[in-house]
Amino acid sequence: MPVIESEEHQALRAAVAALGTKYGRAYITRTIAGGGPPEELWREAAELGYLGVSLPEAYGGGGGGICELSIVLEELGAAGCPLLLLVVSPAICGTVIARFGTENQKREWLPALADGTRTMAFGITEPDAGSNSHRITTTARKDGTDWLLTGRKVFVSGVDIADATLVVGRTQDARTGRLKPCLFIVPRDTPGFERHKIDMELTAVEKQFELILDDVRLPADALVGGGASHASGRGGEDAGLLQLFAGLNPERVMTAAFAIGMGRYALARAVEYGRERTVWDAPIGSHQAIAHPLAQAHIDLELARLMMQKAAHLYDAGDDTGAGEAANMAKYAAGEACVRAVDQAVHTLGGNGLTREFGLASLITSARVSRIAPVSREMILNYVAHRILGLPKSY
Repeated sequence: MPVIESEEHQALRAAVAALGTKYGRAYITRTIAGGGPPEELWREAAELGYLGVSLPEAYGGGGGGICELSIVLEELGAAGCPLLLLVVSPAICGTVIARFGTENQKREWLPALADGTRTMAFGITEPDAGSNSHRITTTARKDGTDWLLTGRKVFVSGVDIADATLVVGRTQDARTGRLKPCLFIVPRDTPGFERHKIDMELTAVEKQFELILDDVRLPADALVGGGASHASGRGGEDAGLLQLFAGLNPERVMTAAFAIGMGRYALARAVEYGRERTVWDAPIGSHQAIAHPLAQAHIDLELARLMMQKAAHLYDAGDDTGAGEAANMAKYAAGEACVRAVDQAVHTLGGNGLTREFGLASLITSARVSRIAPVSREMILNYVAHRILGLPKSY
């Protein structure tokens, strides 16, 4: 893994930062107030090739990887206008389809995900399952050549604007009788597929939904891999677990990028304020009680970025095991660094940190999300303790 970014990555970072600065936090604030999606920013990011930067060139993408996509999300976040759907549509859904989809699925979805004309949501979380994927109750059963999908999902982002949702369910293994994971592409207007908006105390352009699937009838080719028996062992009904982790590892890397970008944005506002705000004939940033916590926040964010970059490089190199370990640690480090950076930024501004003018107070809630989703900090600590350190399993 290179310690210093390549010239290409530096150029990408600078170009995305320029796009983010063009729109900025004010654009996101207006978009949230209007209740709609950030269409203009999404469209321009697509035209510049940023949405599809991680997808294969053969299907209209940029031919890069999660390294490049994480740069896009981090820099947009650092400019105050992150796009959460970057985590979901290209990073999770696009990656899964690119690695495991049938040729028809790739041709149908990847070019559209890359150019931004179509988006896809991701449904895995269930009210009674939480982090325990073995308790997922959304099940699919065969009915002739079709599938019937039944279940319930919660906290699914962007279903109202997504053309389809990649739903994680379970099917019965004919050999063992046990339920095994499977992934289905469910178009938004499929009969029996209902969505209900969740009332969130969270200021974000992407809305959260509960999904109800009541015997949703899907054709055979809705199953990722299409049920085909691939020589690699990665397609169809027997590939669900591989497919799932192929999406979850990039999700953790991209969540880290989201958190680091947010932390950088908050820190930059606090540093600017610390330079300009003068009390007792000196800028407040000259006092160590202000300067040292901000310096610590910067160090924490930089360290989290290094782990995020390691995870992204490992994933792009095809090391799923190493990427899984690094992605979990990157997500943990970035979430903690983001929360501390936002908290210190608000504290630096004092009362101004809670005003709409400076736009930091809303980040307090948003920063907490990076500790909670897509997996809690406690479950990551469990993972590291058990899987990496070899300590006895506690759950």
